[in-house]
Amino acid sequence: MTAFADLLERASALVVPGGRRLLGITGAPGAGKSTLAERLAAELGERAVLVGMDGFHLAQRELERLGRAERKGAPDTFDAHGYLDLLVRLRRAEPGVTVYAPEFRREIEEPVACAVPVPAEVPLVITEGNYLLLADDPWHRLREVLDEVWFLAPDEDLRISRLVARHERYGRTHEEAENRALGSDQSNAVRVAETMSRADLCIRSVV
Repeated sequence: MTAFADLLERASALVVPGGRRLLGITGAPGAGKSTLAERLAAELGERAVLVGMDGFHLAQRELERLGRAERKGAPDTFDAHGYLDLLVRLRRAEPGVTVYAPEFRREIEEPVACAVPVPAEVPLVITEGNYLLLADDPWHRLREVLDEVWFLAPDEDLRISRLVARHERYGRTHEEAENRALGSDQSNAVRVAETMSRADLCIRSVV
């Protein structure tokens, strides 16, 4: 069990005026990445901006063209190179330049371009996503760009119940939600779990 206050203190230590640091939060689907990242960003205020990996989901039309729509959420259903390039730009923090990041909108299940402004003077960028520690190319290069990566690993029953509830919240029936959570989502979760050893910090629960 990890106190949120301790995590906030650790994130605050990455805030260096006049510089730019990147904090990654990763874990399997339903681990609570977005919740923790949003909470940290809210507490840090103007000192941090949240940029999610999910903004680099391929559009539904492109997934259908590629025959990957049923596996949405798998590593090859993201623009990994685009995400890496954005993090490199954010790390560089060119003076006077605001970088615009995309954002994934669950209500439409599509990414929206240029939705998150990141001014050059913001010292900390928090990014969250499933595959920050994946060993495959080009995902493995993310680790070189991120100053710290935290891995969320809650109880599996809790994680899956959260995931089912999320799918239901966005319009799936309970049966459809369970099938997704225990099907393609679980396959992705297994891959993500294998990356835990590369994290700087492993978090079982946040209080």
